[in-house]
Amino acid sequence: MSDPMIAVTLLTLLIALLASGVWVAISLSLVGLAGLVLFSNAPSGLILATTFWGHSHSWALTALPLFILMGEILLRSRISDDMFTGLVPWLSRAPGRLLHVNVFGCAIFAAVSGSSAATAATIGRMSVPELTKRGYPESLILGTLAGSATLGLLIPPSIILIVYGVATEQSIARLFIAAIIPGMMILTLFACYVAVRAWANPALIPAIDEKFSFKEKIIASRRLIPVALLIGGVIGSIYGGLASPTDAAALGVVLATLLAWVSGSFSWKLFRQAVMSATRTSCMIALILLGAAFLSVSMGFTGLPRNLGAWISEMNLSVPVLLFALTIFFIVLGCFLDGISVIVLTTSIIMPMITAVGIDPLWFGIYLVIVVEMSQITPPVGFNLFVIQGLTGIDILRVAKAAFPFFLLLLLGVVLICVFPQIVTFLPAYMSG
Repeated sequence: MSDPMIAVTLLTLLIALLASGVWVAISLSLVGLAGLVLFSNAPSGLILATTFWGHSHSWALTALPLFILMGEILLRSRISDDMFTGLVPWLSRAPGRLLHVNVFGCAIFAAVSGSSAATAATIGRMSVPELTKRGYPESLILGTLAGSATLGLLIPPSIILIVYGVATEQSIARLFIAAIIPGMMILTLFACYVAVRAWANPALIPAIDEKFSFKEKIIASRRLIPVALLIGGVIGSIYGGLASPTDAAALGVVLATLLAWVSGSFSWKLFRQAVMSATRTSCMIALILLGAAFLSVSMGFTGLPRNLGAWISEMNLSVPVLLFALTIFFIVLGCFLDGISVIVLTTSIIMPMITAVGIDPLWFGIYLVIVVEMSQITPPVGFNLFVIQGLTGIDILRVAKAAFPFFLLLLLGVVLICVFPQIVTFLPAYMSG
């Protein structure tokens, strides 16, 4: 059978399994098994066993459950409330006023949770009732929350960057550092959009009666100290070369637990809940990664990735044309799958194309995460949209409409890193130097 027929057959099988409700991890494994049995002479059982065993004790993967646990602990502590309270005095006079609490609050919480859904749920639980009560327009409340919560995928420690690093054998520490400037760039784009909307139509933004003196702002800022210590401890230890991402994740769990206990809002019951929730999430992601690893190995035996890479090379596609096609492909795929599934489903096929045209895999990881961020706010399967719908009870299409400007801003971010790749590569190069 020709390579195109093999690809169509396996893709059809995968779509059929996913559409029938089979778990993503099981679907990936079954497709990999079918590829080995039908289109190669390799011993499928032996390869399945050795692949699962070999990828189940990855040291780099240890950072994943630890960062997830850190986020779960913070989700159940008073630290997130303190963060919100500490930001309000500083942002109350900015153009757009308290809408910036959504933007900067999501960015800060993203930096300590690593999860887009957790960021949307935590910040939304505090900000949506408060902003609605103060008379801010619904579209901007929902839009800033949905868009800014996607930063949980990009700003380190990012769970999805760990998944990409493990799946493609890239340095997780370098991926984390590479994500810092793009994350700050997208945060700035969001804040500027809110400011421009406020300047263009001042009637949209209600006036604020409270006035905060400089002393009151400083006092309120004390609530931000625990979060600043946590971010500094985790990211600073990685960037300074003092700790690997796994070591930094362990440090993050210890600091998050200590800070939660000190805040007086944590208990053994909440700690057990955090551990159980983190365990469920980690097991789900680990199982998906095992299925993806087996599919990647089986595709290697069929020769599809190698032949696909050669085919792309023969087409002499320019890098911009290839990236444009991949952007459309990932946006469409993200409409039906969550971000982690998009990455593990596609890396074994896409990476040969990327290397064939000379794209830096480190840069491509940041590009891919930003595109996956866009999929988080696209219906019908935008995870952030579901989280916000659950919080507010508002129809998901209204939430998606409110988030659309932020989708365009993320698209602008993709264009900027394509035109200026140094946005991604500068810090890792400096770190290596």
